[in-house]
Amino acid sequence: MAKYEYTEKKDTRSGFGDGLLEVGKMNPNVVALCADLTGSLKMNAFQDAFPERFFQAGIAEANMMGVAAGMTIGGKIPFTGTFANFSTGRVYDQIRQSIAYSGKNVKICASHAGLTLGEDGATHQILEDIGLMKMLPGMMVINPCDYNQTKAATIAIAEHEGPVYLRFGRPKWPVFTPENQKFEIGKAFTFQEGNDISLIATGHCVWESLKAAEELEAEGYSVEVINIHTIKPLDEEAILKSAQKTGKVLTAEEHQMHGGLGDSVAQLLARKLPTPMEMIAVNDSFGESGKPEELFEKYGLSSKDIVAKAKRLLSK
Repeated sequence: MAKYEYTEKKDTRSGFGDGLLEVGKMNPNVVALCADLTGSLKMNAFQDAFPERFFQAGIAEANMMGVAAGMTIGGKIPFTGTFANFSTGRVYDQIRQSIAYSGKNVKICASHAGLTLGEDGATHQILEDIGLMKMLPGMMVINPCDYNQTKAATIAIAEHEGPVYLRFGRPKWPVFTPENQKFEIGKAFTFQEGNDISLIATGHCVWESLKAAEELEAEGYSVEVINIHTIKPLDEEAILKSAQKTGKVLTAEEHQMHGGLGDSVAQLLARKLPTPMEMIAVNDSFGESGKPEELFEKYGLSSKDIVAKAKRLLSK
């Protein structure tokens, strides 16, 4: 029997939609804004339950960010919803000036991120969004790994005072974390402890890392697997503790190698604990149209690629 199994596959965007409905019931100050993608962002349930708290901005993402910033002045907690490339690249000026610089309590919720967007192709498969957002002072960046964790993260960020970037995806993906879990912002989750190598992953790559760890363990290696769902603020203590123990670190993410999780971990280790390290990420290229699993294989993000790079690191 496999060490890690799942009973179903669900898209993380549905975790956002279900979490948004829950937090809407819990807090009357929560409002939602969408840029003409209500169905794609799974915001329909919130719209049906709270029509007076739902605002359809149309295909005007920059305006949506400005409206959301303004709503916070009256004590509202706005959750904006659109695709990740429209949530970041298209509206970066508005986010920087009206939300981040002003420290506004806006939750920027971004779906369809990364290669796993699939057939929509390179123009929509943004792989630079984590880097764009983590560079903004005061911006929290969260990238959950499955449906359950995305739902929990959506609920948790409503309690955080300040701007948040929440990233999630389109495809149905294994559900492997506990239902109704408590999401701790900024606290890494260790799936298993090990002594030979640290696999530090985020988002959809957490499942791939767990599969890779199982294969490596079958060959006699002791593997630590850590889920970094909060990229900023980074759980430095957990990463340093693991690196100190194993002496080898491999990061895995569905993002450009420049500016992502691996970049943050490398900076931390360079400053505080120089450690042999490798990264699994997209290497300075755009994506293309294709099925999510096939794109993971082609761009080197699959469990097979994690195993190969881990072995190379272990052999040094």
